Amino acid sequence: MRRAALWAMVMWCSGTAWAAPGTFVACSNFECSRRDAISLTDAQWREIREIFAPATASAQQERAALRRAIARMEDFVGALNGSSADLGGNEAGAGLPGQMDCIDESTNATTYLKLFREAGLLRRHEVQARAHRAKWGFDIHWTAVIRDTAAGQLYAVDSWFLDNGQPPYIQKLEDWLDKKDFEQQDE
Repeated sequence: MRRAALWAMVMWCSGTAWAAPGTFVACSNFECSRRDAISLTDAQWREIREIFAPATASAQQERAALRRAIARMEDFVGALNGSSADLGGNEAGAGLPGQMDCIDESTNATTYLKLFREAGLLRRHEVQARAHRAKWGFDIHWTAVIRDTAAGQLYAVDSWFLDNGQPPYIQKLEDWLDKKDFEQQDE
């Protein structure tokens, strides 16, 4: 408890620690065909930072915080670029404005993960290049990827299956590549 209070005081006193990151690009409308410049407010970014405070004690706790932070980023970005009504998958919202495919979702999630890393919020994971799976050259699906720095384990961070603002699935990458049920995801 004392450590959390001290951390919060240090962050509060260093005003720039709570300052929102610079403008970044968010994709929507399938295959990143729409790219919007997004700027968060300092208050929105403070809310993201607070999800990670106090610093997580384990990689598993950090993954849980990542799920909440990405969901919140989707809420903020969706309100700014019109993707707030995005429905999970491709078919439910097909043809509606602001809908996103796995290319949009994985690109945006990777962007958010990089923002978290640049702000020093990721202490137990590294952001990796996106990954895709495809059986026989069709049904291609993309995901953001993180690596547990202590264990070396790669994880898929996949928000495509869910409506905007829902915490993404995080699952061992090899299980994601094998299309295992998300009930077996890391929580």
